[in-house]
Parts: sequence; structure tokens; C-alpha cells
Amino acid sequence: MTTALITGATAGLGAAFAERLARDGHHLVLLARDGERLRKRAADLHDRHGVEVGVLAADLATEEGISALEQRAGDRTRPVDLLVNNAGFGIKGRFLEASMADELTMLRVHCEAVLRSTAAAAEAMRERGRGGIVNVASVAGFLPRGTYGASKAWITQFTQGAAVDLAGTGVRLMALCPGFVRTEFHQRAGMNTGNIPRWMWLDAPRVVDASLADLARGRTLSIPDPRYKALMGLTRLAPPGVLARATAGTGRKYGPK
Repeated sequence: MTTALITGATAGLGAAFAERLARDGHHLVLLARDGERLRKRAADLHDRHGVEVGVLAADLATEEGISALEQRAGDRTRPVDLLVNNAGFGIKGRFLEASMADELTMLRVHCEAVLRSTAAAAEAMRERGRGGIVNVASVAGFLPRGTYGASKAWITQFTQGAAVDLAGTGVRLMALCPGFVRTEFHQRAGMNTGNIPRWMWLDAPRVVDASLADLARGRTLSIPDPRYKALMGLTRLAPPGVLARATAGTGRKYGPK
């Protein structure tokens, strides 16, 4: 039976990944900052699905937290067959309104943790000749959205580049780029989402189902909804200045996810 390691696993897309994978019979390792919430989530998944669920309480904004993730992702004695890098957060406010400390923390969680855990997991998977990695980015990475969008763009480009480098090894890598998903993400960042049209919101379990189907097909990029695929197609045709004006004036530094 295979094992999946999921970061940011107690809420939102992370919780949806955990639910789907446990239902499919995969053992789990769940990582998040809140140890008590992790244990409750693990017990619930074990009781309902009969799978083994380990927990790893770690803060990916710290060196200790990233090291713990890195070591578990690359553990040869307890191999990880699927790594889902989902942990992330948003910052309210435009550039220069948010603190530099928050900006740097975002880069550490979104970029450094993803880089190091992907490298650790991919190396171990390459030795076994199989494995999968899903790095959760966002369609915000295709838009001019400050540090959040830039970090998500980095995840997408890094993941697709690594997928090319590891082609033929049995290791599959995919960047997942959802739109607005109904999770705790925006509430935790103190963001007002009242102006977002209802049709733009996605359901977390459906996003997970679509992403796992895309991974099975060998895709390196998943935009799991026809509406967002169409919107992202339009962004490639629009001049950068038009995109900047279209996304300016909201007073927020965040994108869909």
C-alpha cells in the first residue's frame, strides 16, 4: 500500500487531498503547524477509512520545519510514494504595505520548502523508479499579483522544469493551478472576498479529483476547471499593461487558491 505526504493537511485543499487519498486506501503522513488539529484529523481518517495516518507538526516558516519535511519526504526506510506540497498563505495589502518579514516568510514557505522537499522526495523516488509529486501553485502565478503571484509562478516553472529533467525516471511532477477555492485560505489572511463572483469559486474535492486525474495522465500542469482554462488562455493574449490595470486597485496581494 502506498503512502502520501501532504503539507497544509488540516484544511482546504490539503484536507481534501487527505480525504480522497485515504478513501482510495493510501496511508498518509499529514503535516501542519497545529499538532492537536493534526491528531484529530488523523484519528478521524483512520477510523473512517482504516488506513495508517502519521502526523508531523512542523512550521514551514522555520528551518526546523523545512528540515523535518525534507527528511520525511526523502526517508528511504518509510518511502513516500506521493508528495503533495499544499501549505501556503496569503498577505493582505499591496507591496510596501505588508511587512518585509511576511514577504520573506512567504518565499520560504512557498519556494524554499517546496524546492527542498521536492528534491528530497524526487531523489528517493528516482532510486525506486516510481513516485509522484504535486506542487500546489495557483492561476495567480499567471497574473501580476506581487509576491504571492510571483511565488506561485516560481512553483509552476520549477515543477515543470523538474518534470522535464526527470522524464523517463518514473517520477511524475505536476504543478496544480486552481482558481478561487472555498477554503479557509482567504479568511485566515483577513481578506474580503465579497466582490468575487459566485461562478469563480471552485469546490475543493472536485479540484483534487481533477488534479489526480491529470497526474495519472502524465500532465505537468493542471488547471482543474474549464472556466479557468479559458481565462488563462485569454491572459496569454492580453498585453501585460492591461493585466496590471485589471488586477490593480483591489488593495490585496493574493490570488486564487
